[in-house]
Amino acid sequence: MARVSTSRTPAGTGSPTLDEVARVAGVSRATASRAINGGQRVSARAQSAVDTAVRTLGYVPNPAARSLVTRRTDSIAVVVPEPDDRVFSDPFFAGTLRGVTRVLGERDLQLVLLLARPGASTARTLRYLTARHVDGALVVSHHRDDRLAEQLADIGLPCVFGGRPWTGGDRVAYVDVDNTAGEREATEVLLARGCARIGTIAGPADMTAAADRLAGWREAMGTAGLPTDAVEHGDFTEESGVRAARALLERHPDLDGLVVASDLMAVGALRVLAELGRRVPEDIAVVGYDDLGVAERTTPPLTTVRQPVEVMAERATRLLLERVDGVDGSHPVRLIIPPTLVRRDSA
Repeated sequence: MARVSTSRTPAGTGSPTLDEVARVAGVSRATASRAINGGQRVSARAQSAVDTAVRTLGYVPNPAARSLVTRRTDSIAVVVPEPDDRVFSDPFFAGTLRGVTRVLGERDLQLVLLLARPGASTARTLRYLTARHVDGALVVSHHRDDRLAEQLADIGLPCVFGGRPWTGGDRVAYVDVDNTAGEREATEVLLARGCARIGTIAGPADMTAAADRLAGWREAMGTAGLPTDAVEHGDFTEESGVRAARALLERHPDLDGLVVASDLMAVGALRVLAELGRRVPEDIAVVGYDDLGVAERTTPPLTTVRQPVEVMAERATRLLLERVDGVDGSHPVRLIIPPTLVRRDSA
């Protein structure tokens, strides 16, 4: 039976070493290393003795040595195929990172942010992930042409997507909000007000979130027997909302309702309406999408569809950690969270 000494490392001799842990625990150095670093072939008795020696001596394991034994980096990548300026200006990404770091903090894991813009940056990111510099990857704000779901599935890296991928969705897990239902409900708010000429500013045509929201608007308009020709696309930024609103109102000046696929684009649309002297909601009612801290500060405050970004990020991260820990991932999980309508003065 291994015996544990209660003697501490003498003062002034520096940090305790692995050899001292092994000596105090009464086991070999190799056994102590495996016990500390989570390796195999360690008896329960030896594990207990080493654990006690670690606590007694105040030993701090060497992360590099631990990585060699466990083949873990203790880090998770958040992959964002977007330009830098979008990541640092859009509240969607701030909410996502808050949710991710909250979960990683519980496990003392490190977050690695990878901005994988199209082209050479994406190739470099894939090389980094293929080399297993991280234990898993959470991918958010992906586009049709990046094909990250298929590529990550091919290399076998544990991954979860925030949002439904365009392709490869049958091979990877993802967490999404029901965007079609959310935009359908947003449109129904305007229909209930009596709006008869409702346009929409949709998101980028190469993103599933935008496509699903546009489908929800079309469903509600089709059910009401109203035309679906008043459509302009933006890229989820405020300036794109300005451009889209100007183009839309120039083509359809008779609009009395506007459904916008993000609150930032809705802010841009509200600027244009104010410039044109169109009162909101008296002349034209407006509904946004996101509710991430922007909608309540607009003039007037914006009716919007709330997607719980932090909750989605937390669930996606926990799902990813299950896969990193070896939970069966052969049947990809698809978790769809319902959105919530938040009523304010703009509609």
